[in-house]
Amino acid sequence: MTAHPTTPARNGASHLAAIVLLCGYGLALVLIAFWPTPVDQGAGPLLRTITRAFPWLTYDVIEFTANILLFVPLGALLAVILRAERPLVLPVILATTLLVEGGQLLLPERTATLRDVVANTLGGLMGWGIVELRRRRRPMPPHGS
Repeated sequence: MTAHPTTPARNGASHLAAIVLLCGYGLALVLIAFWPTPVDQGAGPLLRTITRAFPWLTYDVIEFTANILLFVPLGALLAVILRAERPLVLPVILATTLLVEGGQLLLPERTATLRDVVANTLGGLMGWGIVELRRRRRPMPPHGS
């Protein structure tokens, strides 16, 4: 007999996997956020090529989108880990982005902006939303299974 996807054993394994992934993601986020020089410093030629090919895809658009994408995993992983404590997801996302941007104030070559706080928070909310939509679309198991 196999376990149903919503059994406690399955949920425990998913929870543990999300915690492990969050630790790895957190390490990557710390490295990206607190690297002493801008992480896109060597990407100038690539970024210029992209903006020439797609004029609407300006550096600001690329950077804003990258900040959104950077925080999608945070929201998704928190949604899995804090499933029973849903009200904590947004404060944790916001606290994380404020910590990241505040920490960048201490790095002379990095720039902390309110725009980044908005993009990071939006990304976290998108990740949370993706998990919640998947949960709601999953069919409920029949009674007695």
